[in-house]
Amino acid sequence: MIRVLDKLVLFLYSIAMGAVAVIAFSAGVYWFPEEWLSNLVHNLYSGEYRWLQATVIIASTIVLLVSLRFFYISVRRSNASAPSIDQRTDFGDIRISLETVENLALKAASRQRGVRDLKARIRISEAGIDISLRAIADGESSIPTLTEEIQRAVKAHVEEITGIPVAGVSVYVANIIQTANFKSRVE
Repeated sequence: MIRVLDKLVLFLYSIAMGAVAVIAFSAGVYWFPEEWLSNLVHNLYSGEYRWLQATVIIASTIVLLVSLRFFYISVRRSNASAPSIDQRTDFGDIRISLETVENLALKAASRQRGVRDLKARIRISEAGIDISLRAIADGESSIPTLTEEIQRAVKAHVEEITGIPVAGVSVYVANIIQTANFKSRVE
């Protein structure tokens, strides 16, 4: 939500700064009459037009705050890198992205006969990795047997390759593929 708000504020800020740049450019090349500019500055400093002073103070404060926000965003350290599982060994740190674990799970599950159209989601829990798979079965195999084989294969493969314990593998069979049985006609 904050990222969307920052993008909206950045958009509005860009438009405001563009308008300020156009006005400054116009004043720099003498497109505004000199007496109009001097009257504007005189009215601002005279105190006669309090609304003008309040508008300038509020607008400049908002621009300053937005500028400080964007400065903070630009210099802060970004943790927007891909989510990963971090491990420390005797030799140093290891980072394995969740995308890598997802691909390993999909690879192991796709090796099972009777599985089509796989999707995976990985979550990290206290007990290890939770893997959720969504699959479409071919309808030729027993679904309980198929899902147990998928669970066993995915758990073993991911643990073997990554060294990270798999807390659980959930398999959701979303549908089965309707196979067309064509009987050959002999005439």
